Amino acid sequence: MDDVSTQTLPEVDTRPEGTDATGTDTPKMFHYVKKAKITESAVLGNMVVALCGETFPVTRSPKPGSPVCPDCKKIFESLPPGGDA
Repeated sequence: MDDVSTQTLPEVDTRPEGTDATGTDTPKMFHYVKKAKITESAVLGNMVVALCGETFPVTRSPKPGSPVCPDCKKIFESLPPGGDA
């Protein structure tokens, strides 16, 4: 996993994924990540890059009302609509 690179995420095709685990293994906050990378990360353990630039493996799915990273949310809301892939 030493060859993880940061890349720009041009697509709006994102959804929140969790990081910042607490001591109870419950994420404190969820981040926006490209949908195409979520399954790959969950199955293969690959790292994903959130819109805010944080990298992590996908381990949890958000539930309604889960807290979202304010930086990811701001970036996501500034992206143009579309990006269906």
